[in-house]
Amino acid sequence: MNNFADNLISQIKEKKSIICIGLDPRLPSKEEKNSIPQFLIDETKDNNEAIFEFNKRIIDATCEFTPIYKPNIAFYEQYYALSALKDTINYIKKNDSLSILDAKRGDIGSTSKAYARDLFENYKADAITINSYFGTDGVEPFLSYKNKGFFTQVKNSNPSSAEFQDLFSVRLEDIKNDQISVKIEDLKDKSVILERNFVQMARLVKEWGRKLIGSNGYSSFGAVVGATFPEQMKSIRKILDKCFLLIPGYGAQGATAQDIINGINEDGLGAIVNSSRGIIFAYQTKPYSVKYPANDFEKAASQAASDMRNELNEALK
Repeated sequence: MNNFADNLISQIKEKKSIICIGLDPRLPSKEEKNSIPQFLIDETKDNNEAIFEFNKRIIDATCEFTPIYKPNIAFYEQYYALSALKDTINYIKKNDSLSILDAKRGDIGSTSKAYARDLFENYKADAITINSYFGTDGVEPFLSYKNKGFFTQVKNSNPSSAEFQDLFSVRLEDIKNDQISVKIEDLKDKSVILERNFVQMARLVKEWGRKLIGSNGYSSFGAVVGATFPEQMKSIRKILDKCFLLIPGYGAQGATAQDIINGINEDGLGAIVNSSRGIIFAYQTKPYSVKYPANDFEKAASQAASDMRNELNEALK
C-alpha cells in the first residue's frame, strides 16, 4: 500500500488540481449566514440524513476536480451527526478521493493513542489534523499508522495566530528561571539566535516526517499554513521542502490564488488549498447565486470548484 503522500500526488496529477474542499455543514438558523438548503431539512428525517445527503450531492458534483476533502468534526458533533461524518468519509472513498478528518487531536501519549485509534479505525480517515503542542511523545502514537497522513498547526490563517506563533523563542540550557531580562549592551560580541515559534514547529514537523517519506520523495507529515500569511509561508516552505502544506484561508477568508504561490514547489506539488464555505455554500453568494437556486446547490458548488481549480492552475503558470 502506498503511503498517504504518494496517494495524494497520484490524485493531484490525475485531476490536475490542488484544491481541497472543506465539508463543514451548517443547519439553517438565525446565526448562520450560510447553510444547507431548507428543502433538504424538510425532506429528511433527521440531521444525520440531511447532512449526509447534502455532502453526498456536493461530492458527486465536485469529485472530478477534487483530490481531497476535509470534513471538520466539530460541525458534525454540534448536530449529533457523527454517523453522517462516517458515511461521508466512506462516500469520499467510493468516489476515489481522499479525506482529511479535521479534528486537531493531541494529548499525552496514552490519550493520543486513543485518538488515533478512533479517527483512523472508527472513522477510516486517510489523514487527520493533530495538535502537536504536547511535543514528540504526544505525536508518536499517531505515527504508528504509517500509511496515513498528518497535518499539524504551524501558522494558522486567523489574525490572532500571531499571539503565540509569531513570538520569538530562544533556548538557553543553563537558565532555570521561567523569565529572564537581558540588556542589549550586555550581549556585546555574543551571538543570540531568536526563532519564531512557528519556525521551530516547522523544524519539528520535518523531523517527525522523516520516516514517512514515500516513493515520490514527499513526507506524509505536513503542516497547516494559512494563505493569509504568504511571507511566513515562504519561510516555512524553505524548511519543509518535501512536506505537504494544507493551506486554509482561500476564498471566504480573503486569500487569493496569488497568495498561495509561496507554498508550491517548482514541480507543482507540495500543497493543497482548502476552501469550505466558498464551495459548499456557493449557491448563496455571487456570482453563483444569480445563476443557481437552492435546489441546484450542487451545481453551484461544481462551478465554484472548477473556477477555483482553474484560478490556482493559472496562478501556478
